Amino acid sequence: MRIGNAQFDTENEVYIMGILNVTPDSFSDGGRFESPDAALFQTEKMLKEGASIIDVGGESTRPGSRSVSAQEEMERVVPVIRAIRERFDTVISLDTCKPAVAAEGLKAGAELINDIAGLRYEDDTTMAAVIAGAGAACVIMHNTGRADMRGGVQDVKTSEEKSSVTDSVISELGISLRIAEKAGIRKDGIIIDPGIGFGKDTRQNLELIANADRLQELGYPVLMAASRKTVIGQVLDLDVSERLEGTIAVTTASVLKGCAFIRVHDVKENYRAAKMALALRKA
Repeated sequence: MRIGNAQFDTENEVYIMGILNVTPDSFSDGGRFESPDAALFQTEKMLKEGASIIDVGGESTRPGSRSVSAQEEMERVVPVIRAIRERFDTVISLDTCKPAVAAEGLKAGAELINDIAGLRYEDDTTMAAVIAGAGAACVIMHNTGRADMRGGVQDVKTSEEKSSVTDSVISELGISLRIAEKAGIRKDGIIIDPGIGFGKDTRQNLELIANADRLQELGYPVLMAASRKTVIGQVLDLDVSERLEGTIAVTTASVLKGCAFIRVHDVKENYRAAKMALALRKA
């Protein structure tokens, strides 16, 4: 697939997306990289450690976090995107669900929109039109259409009588993919994400990670984004600051299941684990 001028061999390789939160309140690194200088130092570090994509986020989506206006989000992310584009030859992703923020981020130099609302935050046309109009790539995350993505288990509800959460997520992603197709988003620029931690309980999150290979039935490369998330803390009974090993375990399992992209805070450790898992998968 193509993102900007870069080609990604999603069938035979695995790529690390490094998380760069320029927010005061993200769940594990809020406030650390708000200034452009701090953001640039962290970008350089992640690129040296193996990141192929830098994912810039200007609004926390942790449970209970404060929603920010499009203007405030733009003021956080646009200067950082411009600074990265001026200094580094790398793919820049913008983590946003707001079409206005996406449009300004793409103008500033982003090439990929990582949309946690699955193109359905405001309506079923605006974000998709922004992405298609710019010829950009996108990550489409599982979402049932709720505008408010903060909070606990609320979106995916399954029972023994109903289909599995994997079936539900595949079905919902199908809706977003049809929106993308109708808007004209290019097929070689779409990545799908099961949305670990968003409206799902521990069992559902674990099922989705274990069934990551099934998500590929939709015909697009899969991104796994579970770094330091609550599901790891719940399984291991650990604080967010102690979830590195759990994250590496998810990375390894995800690569063995065929995921092409892994989104993480700790690039070096997960890059090495992903490369080892990829060698095992090829063997």
